[in-house]
Amino acid sequence: MTVLAENLERLEGAISAACRAAGRARSEVELMAVSKTFPLEAIAEAAALGLTLFGESRVQEFSTKVLLAAEQGTWARRDQLRFHLIGHLQSNKAARAAELFDGIDTLDSLRLAERLDEAAGRFQKKLPVLVEVKLSGEATKTGLDPESEEAAQLLERLPAFPNLEVRGMMTIAPWGAADDVTRACFRGLRSLRDRWAAAHPNLQLDVLSMGMSGDFALAIQEGATRIRVGTALFGKRTPPPSPALERN
Repeated sequence: MTVLAENLERLEGAISAACRAAGRARSEVELMAVSKTFPLEAIAEAAALGLTLFGESRVQEFSTKVLLAAEQGTWARRDQLRFHLIGHLQSNKAARAAELFDGIDTLDSLRLAERLDEAAGRFQKKLPVLVEVKLSGEATKTGLDPESEEAAQLLERLPAFPNLEVRGMMTIAPWGAADDVTRACFRGLRSLRDRWAAAHPNLQLDVLSMGMSGDFALAIQEGATRIRVGTALFGKRTPPPSPALERN
């Protein structure tokens, strides 16, 4: 058994245990393998082990992976895999992101929604999106201020974008915070989702993407339907091999 296979087995055990503790079925929680900075071979092995949903953080890095995969024939099951952008997206990169990715999980402005909708239309695709919400006070965190005018405008306009398919919301808990602070963040996203869903019944907000390698058990207890796991699955992350991969 490879290291990745062992990690996945251990991770599945932990996810199942967290679901049992929360009184939830394992099928209620989707695992996203965060493959950013990891090579094609790691993604191919994860796919061979049955994982189908992957998260990437940078447009340029994933673009390079796509080109290499095409040259090498690495992703034989590409049509069965989904790659979502989970890093901050600048609006001037929206067209390329809409072309490359199967979903954008970091929608955080009306301008970005407009750009993504226009680009998805050109590529004749219905693009799944999650609204990224900032519930942490950290300056380094990105996301939409849920009480802002921008949020109100975005929620009002989203149903009118014909090429975007709103699926839910995502957030990132504060780094290194105590469990009660982390739990409050996740609970806050769930409460916000319930409030927004009631106020905007024409929006589908079923997906709650929250929880990573160090806090997914808390996220599951607070209602996560998707967790994003990289380190616990692939191992310690190393910086991208090329400066070109560091720009989104």
